[in-house]
Amino acid sequence: MAAKARVPDRTLGRLLLVSLLAAFSVATGAANANGVAVGVFAFQGERAAISDWSPVIEHLNRELPGHGFQLRNYDADGLREAIAAQKVDLVITNPGYYVTLETQFGLSRIATLQSPHAARSGQALGSVVLARAERAELVNVRDLAGRSIAAVAPEAFGGYLIAAREMLREGIDPESAVRETHFLGLPMTRIVDAVKNREVDAGIVRACLPEQMAREGLIRMEEFRVLSPRRVDGFDCALSSPLYPDWPIAVTRHFDPGLAKSVARVLLSMPEGQDRVSWSVPLDYQPVLDLYRDLRVGPYAYLRDITPEGLARRFWPWLLGLLAILAAWIVHTVRVEHLVHQRTRELNDSLAAREGAERRVRDNQERMEHLSRLSILGELSGRLAHEINQPLTSIDTYANSLLRRDAAGTLTPEALREACGEIASEAERASGVVRRIRHFARKRAAVREMVDVFRLVEDAQRMVAGMLVSCPEIVIAREAGLECRVLCDGLQIQQVLLNLIKNAIDAARGLSDDRQGIRVRLTRADNRLVVQVVDRGAGLDAAERERLFEPFFTTKPDGLGLGLPICRSIIEAHGGRLWAEANEDGVGMCFSFQLPCHESSA
Repeated sequence: MAAKARVPDRTLGRLLLVSLLAAFSVATGAANANGVAVGVFAFQGERAAISDWSPVIEHLNRELPGHGFQLRNYDADGLREAIAAQKVDLVITNPGYYVTLETQFGLSRIATLQSPHAARSGQALGSVVLARAERAELVNVRDLAGRSIAAVAPEAFGGYLIAAREMLREGIDPESAVRETHFLGLPMTRIVDAVKNREVDAGIVRACLPEQMAREGLIRMEEFRVLSPRRVDGFDCALSSPLYPDWPIAVTRHFDPGLAKSVARVLLSMPEGQDRVSWSVPLDYQPVLDLYRDLRVGPYAYLRDITPEGLARRFWPWLLGLLAILAAWIVHTVRVEHLVHQRTRELNDSLAAREGAERRVRDNQERMEHLSRLSILGELSGRLAHEINQPLTSIDTYANSLLRRDAAGTLTPEALREACGEIASEAERASGVVRRIRHFARKRAAVREMVDVFRLVEDAQRMVAGMLVSCPEIVIAREAGLECRVLCDGLQIQQVLLNLIKNAIDAARGLSDDRQGIRVRLTRADNRLVVQVVDRGAGLDAAERERLFEPFFTTKPDGLGLGLPICRSIIEAHGGRLWAEANEDGVGMCFSFQLPCHESSA
């Protein structure tokens, strides 16, 4: 597996197994010349790739017989050429190379490798920067300025690139501030040996490699110091960087979508276990893209040219030609001096016409931008007007009441204070509508804190009511005396609530009015908070309920089948459980989730 470190020593049994697997792969490829080709980035060589990925191929051929899945091993350039020539249907590669291929060829990931060493968030790949323990002056990656380092290769994602981004964050340019960088290639143990033998000041390797070498007796961890150490919950190895998602498996543009869905389902059903290959739903690879953008490599390599130095390197022939033209123009000007005045007048007329044309273009562009802004404002106002209209109506009522009472001479200071207080309250209510929607839509890092889930349910109800013109009645029922606060990410739990409420609305769409209502109940069972979203919709049969939380399974014609699996992963990440069952009277469904209570509310 690509997530495991390899050492040069191989037993005879290991070599025999690899040879048998290689023979099996060749035989399979010969027997299924028109099968499904699975291209693998074999950065450690063909034998290692066959050993790592043959279990996946065997599982696919066993679960999807008749398609003839074949393993094809490539280096970086070979894999790119194979995709361009449509010689492969599925692609397995590291996250860094994947985002480059995704940008170039439009690949679509269907699953992410699930490493047994991954953190709770599913992240598994990181870098660790090692120095000898006695090098007390090396504590942080910023201390590498002016030092020598070793790494596998400049394009190695799981080692050099991740650490290079951390250097950049600490204000160190890894290409100029470091005195020298030695790229030693594979195996990665060479970097650890170079640090141990004092050949370099520090080395960059993939996380968990030092711990594996220590278990195998190749090094002692006490001999080394980890620079910029950090810890991630659920990840037991030393780190000098954040964690990134593991290897994805992706489909090419020409691959059959129906078969791609079947492959995703089969991969997600592979059993988990120590030293076994297993898969999870596709993770977010935006952090990998952010890394490449910060380093200006891969799909963002063009950013290196958008600098004065880069432009000069790229366009120096044009600059030289421009200088030649300028020199010729000067000579020509000297020779035709007697025509200067006439040419100047012509040039002034031409410049005036050009400026007029540019001014008209700018005016038209400003009008178009203004119309675009008005269109966006119109769309937003159409969604917000339904809920904002109520507090505005109240404000109008109170204000007119004050005017009438003042005209009648019956206005008292107490009535004035009361009406002004109500006007201020309704204004705050209108402001809260906009604030809630902006708060929910913003992009930010996940933060867990003590939350009253009842307030989240109320906010979700108000948000749905404000965004739908004809929203069905949503009744919130809270168990008497319920006191339970939950340690959670409020926006993630609100996302689950909105998803369940929206599904409930969709389930009753087109039915009679008496089946449109939705009921949200909050109860407590032992030390856990239980939230139930009950609808009176069309419901699901037993077979559909069994598959309801499977990725890519959906009962909606335009659905993707990922909403409920994502909701379940959110709830389970918070230590809870999400399930669905039919209502007792057989009409509609009840979706329930529970979360542990961490603190009673006062």
